[in-house]
Amino acid sequence: MSTPIQPEPTNEQRRIIYQARRGLKELDFYFDPYVKELYLTADSAEQDTFAQMLTHEDPDLLDYFTNQNRPEDDAIWTLVNKIKTWRHTKDLA
Repeated sequence: MSTPIQPEPTNEQRRIIYQARRGLKELDFYFDPYVKELYLTADSAEQDTFAQMLTHEDPDLLDYFTNQNRPEDDAIWTLVNKIKTWRHTKDLA
């Protein structure tokens, strides 16, 4: 199955994509495929939420993705769960 052609990222989107590279294997498991396949075609609200999520520290992000804690921002929590569900469903396909 081929990946749909992604739009050319803006400079701001490039900055966010770069910030998504965390170097923590557990986070990269979620972030790398998300930025490659979904981020550029997500609506602006989701892109803004993703950018806001990236301002959180890696240990906090890891806690969100492993259900050890949840962010105060409901939009970030919704996005975390969307990415987790998508990523795990993608592995089954």
